[in-house]
Amino acid sequence: MRSRKFLAVAACMTMVAGCAGNGMGLDQGGRPLPPGGADGGVLTADFDSIQQHVFTPICTICHSGSNAPQGLRLDAASSYGLLVGVSSSEVRSIQRVQPGDPANSYLVQKLEGHAAVGAQMPFGGPPLPAATIAVIRQWITDGALRSPLASAAAQRFAALSVTPAPGDVLTTAPALIVIAFSEDLDQTRIDASSVQLESLASLDSGPPLAVPVALIVPAGNPRALILEPATPLAAGNYRVVISGQNATGLTAIAGERFGAGNSNQGETTVVTRFEVMVQP
Repeated sequence: MRSRKFLAVAACMTMVAGCAGNGMGLDQGGRPLPPGGADGGVLTADFDSIQQHVFTPICTICHSGSNAPQGLRLDAASSYGLLVGVSSSEVRSIQRVQPGDPANSYLVQKLEGHAAVGAQMPFGGPPLPAATIAVIRQWITDGALRSPLASAAAQRFAALSVTPAPGDVLTTAPALIVIAFSEDLDQTRIDASSVQLESLASLDSGPPLAVPVALIVPAGNPRALILEPATPLAAGNYRVVISGQNATGLTAIAGERFGAGNSNQGETTVVTRFEVMVQP
């Protein structure tokens, strides 16, 4: 009996430690390592460093996959587009990261444990030390900029990530669909002719149906595009399509058309297709 109790307690402790995580560049208590630390890393106030040392090893334990809490994926491909300038799904009046204003950034409020809704993050584990949060605060104070390494991830104007991702099956309808691009968007070319959310429920009886959405480029994040459905999505299959046509297609601020150089240049591109399974 004692052996069983010991194993149960040990398993529980392992689960808690796994959800909290320990990142490269952080010691066992989650504090930034000094330069030349055990893994040669140090947490600094830039996006790439925070992604490498905090978001990826600690936050993605929970915030990953098609049903990540609040739809917030914090993997390297998705996190910037889903954080900077994007309204929190728990408190829509507050941005997850508001460039230049850490006190009014929901990410900081959740890490510090005084957000209006929900538990302190990381959920189920010890809070991040003040020194680690201070680094994240400094990055936001400095404008929450995208790091040069992340900016150079693609050679052409393309979608780097889409949430919901292709093939996702969601148990709750997404409040927002977010596309992160490799270049700043030409916002004058963003309308229903260049970007559409479509319902595939009518494929047997006719073409896909356009779903009304608001198209939003977040303040401080000109490489992200948010599609906000006018009404909650019903159960069914959906896709997001982007046009690369000359007259109506999406372009980068520098003028490059979406999909330029690809085999389907000038055509409509499906950037994601997902299913919503609304719980009764």
